[in-house]
Amino acid sequence: MKHTLYLLLVVFLASFTTPKETITVSGKITNTEDGKLKIKGESFEKEITLKADGSFSETLQIDYNGTYNFGTKANRSSLYLAKGTALVINFDDKNFPTTLKFSGKGSAENQYLNDKSVAVNKMMDNVQEFYALDETAFLAKLKEVKTAMTDLLNKSKITDAAFKKNEMKSIGYFEQLQILNYPTYHAHYAKIEGFTPSATFPKFDDKIDLDNQEDFLFSSSYKQIVATKFNNALYAQMGENDEYTYKLALPEIKKVKSPAIKNAHIQNLAYEVSAGNPEAAMLYKELMAASSDENFKKDLTVKFDKIKTLTPGNVSPKFDYENFKGGKTSLESLKGKYVYIDVWATWCGPCRREIPSLQKVEEQYHGKNIEFVSLSIDTKKDYEKWRKFVEEKKLGGVQLFADNDWNSKFVQDYAIEGIPRFILVDPNGNIVSADAPRPSDPKLIAKFEELGIK
Repeated sequence: MKHTLYLLLVVFLASFTTPKETITVSGKITNTEDGKLKIKGESFEKEITLKADGSFSETLQIDYNGTYNFGTKANRSSLYLAKGTALVINFDDKNFPTTLKFSGKGSAENQYLNDKSVAVNKMMDNVQEFYALDETAFLAKLKEVKTAMTDLLNKSKITDAAFKKNEMKSIGYFEQLQILNYPTYHAHYAKIEGFTPSATFPKFDDKIDLDNQEDFLFSSSYKQIVATKFNNALYAQMGENDEYTYKLALPEIKKVKSPAIKNAHIQNLAYEVSAGNPEAAMLYKELMAASSDENFKKDLTVKFDKIKTLTPGNVSPKFDYENFKGGKTSLESLKGKYVYIDVWATWCGPCRREIPSLQKVEEQYHGKNIEFVSLSIDTKKDYEKWRKFVEEKKLGGVQLFADNDWNSKFVQDYAIEGIPRFILVDPNGNIVSADAPRPSDPKLIAKFEELGIK
């Protein structure tokens, strides 16, 4: 099974028949990178262009009372919007956590959400250390965090009884999410292979309804529980060599009653509409028929149209990016040899785990008719981090830095949504595979031998 790092884009999907509510959002945001503010929710997305001084004022129509997300290119956070909201948001983008302030109608709920986030992050501090705790210490810390969240809610100035009721449920979902995650995360972070919790460790509450529209619209913890339980059920049925989940996922998705939850599962599954999936066309048609979100279907069609151009034998999209050793290197300049491209980033754990295998393959094929290109999609602010990583790890091959991270043209042209991603191009600049085997996969060497690379 491929364990690909999914690009965790916050795009929500649903179609509702309830009347739209008109609300207002205004404020001032200074020191943004691009002068943009985005607000996203279920079947809702609004990009706001800030004025020269960072101020903005917008009238929005929303379909539901619940949790949305807002953010700039550098920062993002939760946002609660409901009927009657007239919210004012102010912050300095370079000092987001300490300067974020809310006022106006809806400010009490949003200030609470921000205070809760700050408190939880401070108490849990290092998530890796949190999950590495033994059972007793973990449960004690979890109880401490839950108590702090509840105290914050009780001390808040919130008067909306429905919000308080839903938030108490959400705090319970937060606790259940940690219990659900602990066995797997503890095994990883504590480095205990095959870890199984003791008989006294709390069991996840299987009575939780995983098809509750209202809870999904309100609670991010509930959303994560729904996704985790759904994916765990799929992975438990998959064979070791299975690469895709769609054959198992599609029948289950069709059973879901909540439009928001159904469309969230559909969007996650849309990742498998990929250049490497031989049944991408079938899956595309199935998802288009199942989804009730027109914006999603439009985006999926754009992606599928790109994928159709990435068939073997077609001319590969081009790149011309900065080389670690100086100057620029283009795909065109590498013609005459096969080119194996690794799209990666320094922050990507699965990418880093492939490096030793990639170095072995590079050594094995040194001097042969193939070039190995590693294309970093780190953000510009991590440029020096990339250079330091390349130098310290003594990375070989051609090390390139993309010009606009995920939005770089080469990345967009290959419809890349998750990394690492490996691409193989022939000596004439044509695609051999838009989703080639990883260096750790024996299929890669078999492919090289099939092509007669020597």
